[in-house]
Amino acid sequence: MSNQSKMAIDVLLAESFKELAEKRPIEKITIKEITDKAGVIRPTFYNHFQDKYELLEWIVQKELIDPMTPVIDRGDLTGAVTGALQMMEQEKEFYIKAVRLEGQNSFKDILLEKVSELILNKLDGEKIEKKLSYPWLNSKRVAEFFAMTFCYAIVEWARDGMQVPIDDIVAVFVFLAVNSPVDMIEMIE
Repeated sequence: MSNQSKMAIDVLLAESFKELAEKRPIEKITIKEITDKAGVIRPTFYNHFQDKYELLEWIVQKELIDPMTPVIDRGDLTGAVTGALQMMEQEKEFYIKAVRLEGQNSFKDILLEKVSELILNKLDGEKIEKKLSYPWLNSKRVAEFFAMTFCYAIVEWARDGMQVPIDDIVAVFVFLAVNSPVDMIEMIE
């Protein structure tokens, strides 16, 4: 199977999964329902994904993370975050249901892992670790710290029904990313 054919099947399965998730909780969706909706047989699903959570991970990677990468490479953090939120808003019903997924394989954990990987790939670990005088605080932990902040804001925004305008959420995220808690305390004194 060519890469193009594999990608077409991946997209077909993802679209079927997203449509089903708009109507039902993700944890209740079966592989059979996904494949029936996609018009493929169950073995086809398993040739592409281990389970529906791996499919969710693929969706997060393709829809949110991959489009952010070139924008971040251009130095446009605001544009990268805005693009991810716009994609979530376009697929609002799916992402609102996705953030409700709890426990192992939760949307929050998948997003956190993917955003941490993205940030870690953009950091120069050697330079960071040379400048930090705390061995425990390595580049992986720095990436996770910023990813947690980002993911918290995104998940809470979606849990609240995406009612806050994207520009406001992005402004808050950028504000939090460039100001320390000490800066904020000084602002209100």
